[in-house]
Amino acid sequence: MKFTEDRLQQILAPMRHTVVAVVGDVMLDRYVWGHVSRISPEAPVPVVDVRSEDSHLGGAANVAQNIASLGAVPVLIGAMGDDADGHELVRILRQERISTDFLAVDRARPTTVKTRVIAGSQHIVRIDRENRAPVSDVTMRRMVDTFEEHIGTLSAVILQDYNKGVIGDSLIREIVACAGARGLPVFVDPKYHNFFSYQGVTVFKPNRKETEDALGLKLDGDDSFSDAARTLRDRLGCDHVLLTLGELGMLLLEKEGGITRVPTRARKVADVSGAGDTVIATLAATMSCGATVIEAAHLANLAGGLVCESVGIVPVNRDALVDAGLGRLGVLD
Repeated sequence: MKFTEDRLQQILAPMRHTVVAVVGDVMLDRYVWGHVSRISPEAPVPVVDVRSEDSHLGGAANVAQNIASLGAVPVLIGAMGDDADGHELVRILRQERISTDFLAVDRARPTTVKTRVIAGSQHIVRIDRENRAPVSDVTMRRMVDTFEEHIGTLSAVILQDYNKGVIGDSLIREIVACAGARGLPVFVDPKYHNFFSYQGVTVFKPNRKETEDALGLKLDGDDSFSDAARTLRDRLGCDHVLLTLGELGMLLLEKEGGITRVPTRARKVADVSGAGDTVIATLAATMSCGATVIEAAHLANLAGGLVCESVGIVPVNRDALVDAGLGRLGVLD
């Protein structure tokens, strides 16, 4: 796949008119940065001298930030707690000019927070604060109603599932049915619990481990990757399957049955955090702007690779995608 500058600009130009709903588990990602110079005398673990702390958008909120960074408009639909972490999440969303009007506040749940401790460039430990139980029927109904109220403005919808309780069978069925009635493309980043609930979607994007767990088999080469993608397409009745394979890149199975291998584009992997969020955001945004599924897969793979080259969660903006697209995938006119 080669892109000219004209084709990249043709794909990206409509972004400012593209509105993408992101429905799923909203999180706050907190980073504790430090330095390790000794081992604890209490246990054989490193002692981290903390230098700084910061917070970023995580989960579905990071997908929304990637949508915004590409120049499109995200509509973020999810649930958060009425707590200090939730207030911090709202502050960052507003700072990034992402609307908080579509978030449901559930006072019975905490805001999901992932805290990563990083010493130098080494990820030491992750600490999760969360409630994985399903959200209440009231909260679920509020999210579905919000989606239905705004569907007329949307170009696409992403269902971003981390098994944190926001996405369940009822929500999936209602959102997919509503989107289908409007001819709205649905992009799915699944997790294990609801894996086969996403019937009839546009693009289903699992990773290798999720696919192995769901199908109960080991994927160990090109033939197994292709067979697994076909099995998923048949069981889900979806249009396309995009199987992400880490350092092996991606495999795309198109609706017509064609197989495309997309090689990895990361030059040096520093941190994979947030790469999957960037992939699904770029895929949905570029296809909504007229890219073919093959073009979108290559651009999404490139965007995910750019994220992996940085420590921490860093969304890819439009200019970076254009520069990298021409530098790594481009040809001159």
